[in-house]
Amino acid sequence: MIGAFDHVLLAAPPRCEDALRTYYTDVLGMVELPGPPALAVRGGCWFQAGAVQLHLAIESGFRPARKAHPGLRVGGIEACAARLESRGATVVRDGDLPGHRRFHSDDPVGNRLEFLEAVEGSAVGAP
Repeated sequence: MIGAFDHVLLAAPPRCEDALRTYYTDVLGMVELPGPPALAVRGGCWFQAGAVQLHLAIESGFRPARKAHPGLRVGGIEACAARLESRGATVVRDGDLPGHRRFHSDDPVGNRLEFLEAVEGSAVGAP
């Protein structure tokens, strides 16, 4: 019945849109999408890379997601990690997922993001 995710929404604190734009466009290379006018008045930002959309919605009393996170598939995970590190983002590598290389990083408001790439020739498929 479900064919794909349409988007993933993360929360963010008020007045952080400029930091989010810098991170998601300049650091991650995503494209900002215009939000629908009825939703744009609430603040926040929408971003896209390929078929992946991340929406960041403003939430008063915001607390970053520390365990819950989107898992983002990347090609060239070491280059991706180096790009993030060169732009000041922390990269925490984790070898605990069989058949994959992965790391975690936080966006500017503290939301956890997972970046992963399947190991070529691995018998383990996509999680």
